[in-house]
Amino acid sequence: MNKEEQLSKLKEEMLKDDSLPLKKGANNLVFGEGDADARIMFIGEGPGYWEDQKARPFVGNAGALLNFALHSIKVPRERVFITNVIHHRPPNNRDPFPEELEAYGKYLDKMIEIINPSVIATLGRFSMGKFLPGVMISKIHGKVYDSSWRGRDIVIIPMYHPAAALRNLQIKQQFMEDFKIILEVDKKTPNEEKMEQMELV
Repeated sequence: MNKEEQLSKLKEEMLKDDSLPLKKGANNLVFGEGDADARIMFIGEGPGYWEDQKARPFVGNAGALLNFALHSIKVPRERVFITNVIHHRPPNNRDPFPEELEAYGKYLDKMIEIINPSVIATLGRFSMGKFLPGVMISKIHGKVYDSSWRGRDIVIIPMYHPAAALRNLQIKQQFMEDFKIILEVDKKTPNEEKMEQMELV
């Protein structure tokens, strides 16, 4: 199976999984969307009202800012992959509980494994905590962390959640500046096709 087929199969597994703790109270599974071969992956927190309605990540006001930030670095949304640490809307948009993060985490792990991105930009503290636990986002946002995740080399860039950027002008400015770093890091990250060509020479 190619990556798109693997992601489709994983989505079907999630749709059938009645043990997912937030499934009963949500309208839709918000699996994620984008390029299955994406080199850049964005991981947010969880679906809000509009995401729950449309079964798509980041389609409300926070999504509009994310789209604007992507446009500012000339990266089409269709070329990245966007998902969350939880995939059903929590009641009243509350923070996810540890047991919820764990339940959805096994699917997110598989998603990362399939896509195999070079760069993961975490949006907000919950996705940041998956890779960089015990740190404050205000101190490390926009910094670059070379990480070994399950034997894979992945660059982690912690960023503010766009919803936080909408509430605070200073955070919004930092959010937009941090996006430039994503592009710089992606340019420095070896392209798999180039690596294969080098090996053949």
